[in-house]
Amino acid sequence: MVLYKHGFFIKSEDPAFDKTHSPGEQVPHSGIYRCTGCGREIASNATNGDRFPPQNHHQHNPGQGNILWQLVAATQS
Repeated sequence: MVLYKHGFFIKSEDPAFDKTHSPGEQVPHSGIYRCTGCGREIASNATNGDRFPPQNHHQHNPGQGNILWQLVAATQS
């Protein structure tokens, strides 16, 4: 879970937050992404051409499903 101390976040209804992304795909938006199965988080930079970590970045047990990344905090630049 993403933590914060100061209230610099603004709620957004952008559909980019609803999409999930597979390992190895190019990151579409810079920000923090969370694995929908296990909750692991990563920070990625779309302007640098980052890709989501490969499938072997971390493993799930069968109950956690596939590794999919979902945007939880987007940066604006």
